[in-house]
Amino acid sequence: MSRAKVTNARRKQRVRLSLRRSAGGRPRLSVFRSSKHIYAQVIDDQKGETLASASSMEKEMRAAGNTGADIDAAKAVGKLLAERAVKAGIKEVVFDRGGYLYHGRVKALADAARESGLSF
Repeated sequence: MSRAKVTNARRKQRVRLSLRRSAGGRPRLSVFRSSKHIYAQVIDDQKGETLASASSMEKEMRAAGNTGADIDAAKAVGKLLAERAVKAGIKEVVFDRGGYLYHGRVKALADAARESGLSF
């Protein structure tokens, strides 16, 4: 494994470990971004299951003209995920940025999820 991959994996584990300590039983909103798309899911770590998910690859996102590689698509994914989570009865989560900086698409997704009803 290259040095950059090792560093990124360590950062990701460090973020997740601190989230587990402070979660208090709340589900985790996990974000993954690639160069073309962005994905988010609400995970219950105690049961090991996904409670709600959304991505820029879904049909309704593509029909809206969002490519997935920009801030507008991240906002749309955050809004869609929050709507699905609230519908499933989830109001409070902990935000797992997954080792990414809280900037750009990750920040846009988080802000849109907050505006749509999630609390973190």
